[in-house]
Amino acid sequence: MQLARRHRKVQSVLASLLRSNPDVVYESASDQVEKLIVKPLRAADVPTLIIIDALDEWADDASQSNIISALERWTKQAPKVKFLVTSRPETHILTSFHTPPLDGLAVTLPLHDITPCLVDNDIRLFFEHELSQLAAQNWMHDWPTPEQLDLLCTRSAGLFVYAVATTKFLSNENTSPREQYAIIARSPDDTIFEGTMGLDSLCTSVLQASFRENDNEDDAIVRSILATVVLVTRPLPQSTITSLTGLEAKEVMSILQSVRSLVTLDQHVRPFHKLLSDLLTSPTRCMDERFYISPEKFHPEIALNCLKIMNETLEDGPQPRSHTADRDVECPFEETALGYACTSWHIHLTEAREDISALTPTLRRFLDYKVVGWLKVLGAAGAETDPALVLNETILWLREVHANLLQNVCQCSPTPN
Repeated sequence: MQLARRHRKVQSVLASLLRSNPDVVYESASDQVEKLIVKPLRAADVPTLIIIDALDEWADDASQSNIISALERWTKQAPKVKFLVTSRPETHILTSFHTPPLDGLAVTLPLHDITPCLVDNDIRLFFEHELSQLAAQNWMHDWPTPEQLDLLCTRSAGLFVYAVATTKFLSNENTSPREQYAIIARSPDDTIFEGTMGLDSLCTSVLQASFRENDNEDDAIVRSILATVVLVTRPLPQSTITSLTGLEAKEVMSILQSVRSLVTLDQHVRPFHKLLSDLLTSPTRCMDERFYISPEKFHPEIALNCLKIMNETLEDGPQPRSHTADRDVECPFEETALGYACTSWHIHLTEAREDISALTPTLRRFLDYKVVGWLKVLGAAGAETDPALVLNETILWLREVHANLLQNVCQCSPTPN
């Protein structure tokens, strides 16, 4: 009861802070740690443990280093607050922990190594528990054998994400666990550095097993759907993924269900781990070219679909027409197909660097006829997207790839504040 009261007290302080200063989420990591953690928890005077799990999976190296620097700066300011950070031993993370103290303040950030045997034992226990349940559901006796568990643990290489993906793959309702295990056993060991051993080959095996009967046209559809899942700027509902691909909802669902061991299918569709995105978009790591997603090819494709959605939907008025793919879907504006298109089209567009001839007519129509409607919809929806910045980014991109369209953008570009 006392713990619950403390928890509510912290929640109240944080909620009050966010209401009074909503823009704090856009400030630097150091300012966020100070305003969202140090000051409110110091005021609440509540002993608190904050866990930052899997720091190495954050967006990029710079973000990871920034949060470490922020913790280093502020950790002594709230003595009742402790931080527990977990991560793989990436070089830049270890280096950040060993940087000289700031402002002459001596800060101790102790590092501890978790021995591989402890992680391996935990993974083995996880496999034993999950696969025993799977065996019971399928009336299988003496499965898996100790030797089969040994192979799965070896392939996991200390990564629980491999273990989770494996159990999801083995539990395919249309194939027996023994057949699914045989696919894993036949897949080659992977040699990618930094602990991804086995994950690349597992993901490739899942894709090959799921789409073994596909022809070239079917493979192109699979790539388009997977590209949308891994390249969009934020997780989106399945209905929005469907709209952004321009495919039938039943077809998209079928393909996503086929790879449900690799993607999360709840309220939003997302890769089960960032390693999947890294694998599919890397020409050196993707083992099967049938599933390689070239960012240079698919960012323009997503941009084109965003522009088509806006051209079909936007009017020169404050309210858009109802977009067919979004009917009866109750979700925030920015999670609808129109909302995503309005707030993110430029991000995908500016990634196009080669032939943009397929984009040009659709982009020109948007710039000629739909910008006013776009501005009104953004305003009506209260979207955080800054249209001036969007159009300025588009101008810079057009200077590089298509100077002939610059005049259209300049005529409709709002004056920055």
